[in-house]
Amino acid sequence: MNLEKVIFGAFVILAFTLNFGFFLGEIDNPKHHHELELAATVVVNLVAMTLKFGDRTHIGAIHLATSIVAVIQLVGASVVWLWATQVNQLPSEGEVMATVVSLSGGALAANFVSVALMIGETLRRTR
Repeated sequence: MNLEKVIFGAFVILAFTLNFGFFLGEIDNPKHHHELELAATVVVNLVAMTLKFGDRTHIGAIHLATSIVAVIQLVGASVVWLWATQVNQLPSEGEVMATVVSLSGGALAANFVSVALMIGETLRRTR
């Protein structure tokens, strides 16, 4: 068993599951979306992206691209949330929360592609 592959797979799946946990719930209800869960999702996605830098294959480039997209979406969601609640003093409900959750949904799609690529690559290697 390759420890590097285990760690890589664990972070890719953890990024997906954390993002899914944040995304799930009513889109405009801040009680269903915790800011620390979004922060953890950003951190884990950054770690997953860093782990993908070493792969020089075409599939590695696609993995890295999905991670870059997810990180951009999640950082965007965090910036929108912080700007709206801390700078503009808006409540974190309604349109603000819907925008944050929508951006995390885009990152969730990128995380899903990354997990699907990882599973596909794993299935291809065992044949």
